[in-house]
Amino acid sequence: MADPAPLSGRRALITGGASGIGRACALRLGEAGAHVVVVDRDAEAAKAVAESVGGTAVAVDLSDLDAVDALDLDVDILVNNAGLQHVAPLHEFPVDRFSYILRLMLEAPFRLVRGALPHMYERGWGRVVNISSIHGLRASAYKSAYVTAKHGLEGLSKVIAVEGAEHGVTSNCVNPAYVRTPLVEGQIADQAKAHGLSEDEVVERVMLAPAAIKRLIEPAEVAEAVAFLCSPAATSVTGTSLVMDGGWSAH
Repeated sequence: MADPAPLSGRRALITGGASGIGRACALRLGEAGAHVVVVDRDAEAAKAVAESVGGTAVAVDLSDLDAVDALDLDVDILVNNAGLQHVAPLHEFPVDRFSYILRLMLEAPFRLVRGALPHMYERGWGRVVNISSIHGLRASAYKSAYVTAKHGLEGLSKVIAVEGAEHGVTSNCVNPAYVRTPLVEGQIADQAKAHGLSEDEVVERVMLAPAAIKRLIEPAEVAEAVAFLCSPAATSVTGTSLVMDGGWSAH
């Protein structure tokens, strides 16, 4: 029989863990026996999630790189999930917003990995799971910062995999299409106003147009993929991207 708590004794840090995909990952890894460290800038929400899994909440703004460096990164599992979106044409994209998104979604993961790897190496075991996106593999108009950050995260993940292999550390990306999260729900509302469509029409005509499976992905589905990549069954899975795009990239 499979071990009901394969991550017992492991410490897992999840960024953006207070809601959406991060919250689902916290619940799932907690269920697998890990002690979960929920990192989020929303202190109250992080505390609520941490309490629900018997974990620890840490309130921090990951765009503050000094604060990132100050975190306790003695962990076995690192899930880089925190992110945000900004939609604008390239020639109008705010330069400070571009820098902010890359700092939060690419440089912060680098700093977190840099701090966590020595602990993983010392134990000869570690799992880095980067929540990428179909936009880590495909581009969409008006999302220059997000697409750039996710493509960069893909490259970083591969380097971690190559360097970490001899130390028992794996590194992979999970690449969902649109997931039913607060971030996506905000995009739906914005696009509905911009295009004069209902929110249902935005989902059907805009977001799901490239996909074969016509529904939003649930956060729990992404969390299951993360749990698999942390499991004994995935010991040989590293340096790759687990694509959950409903057939988007099959075209």
